[in-house]
Amino acid sequence: MSILPIVTYNDPVLREKAAPITEDSPGLQRLIDDMFETMYNGQGVGLAAPQIGESLRLFVMDADPFTADEEGEEDLGPMVFINPEFSPVGEFKTATDEGCLSIPGVRESVTRPETIRVKWLDRELKPHEKTFSGWPGRVIQHEYDHIEGVLFIDYLGSFRKRLLRSRLNMVESGEVDAGYPVRPKRAAEADKG
Repeated sequence: MSILPIVTYNDPVLREKAAPITEDSPGLQRLIDDMFETMYNGQGVGLAAPQIGESLRLFVMDADPFTADEEGEEDLGPMVFINPEFSPVGEFKTATDEGCLSIPGVRESVTRPETIRVKWLDRELKPHEKTFSGWPGRVIQHEYDHIEGVLFIDYLGSFRKRLLRSRLNMVESGEVDAGYPVRPKRAAEADKG
């Protein structure tokens, strides 16, 4: 397994709608293993393929660090979501601080549905359907946004975004020490040039 660099804010791959996965392959299985290794190395609880530069409808999650101390929260262990689809269940929404490995050092409150119903394929491409709420539901929605080309900061108002502008510019240029390998947009552009 390898630890991959995480692409950061403003990299074009983070704004693409990712392509569906149509078949299993040794490359897919290796990518999944590398994504888990990368996520754990960054002390994250979720990681989507676009965050490591792969525009695929795939993310991994292990929300157990958040659920361990929460009464009524289910420990699910590491999970793989391929070609997921979700829909809200009910109208109740909650606001909670979120962060993102692609935007290190930024945490903001985001309002999302409390409970969702998800259909997905696991790493063996077997179908599943389950209702999630609490931390697992929030992580799934955050990672799902990544495969749709959406970042959690897109939910913020224009005033909050203006306040974050200098921090986002620092992330984009690689001036922020994330504590894990990153590939800032400007560094990636210099490599191409």
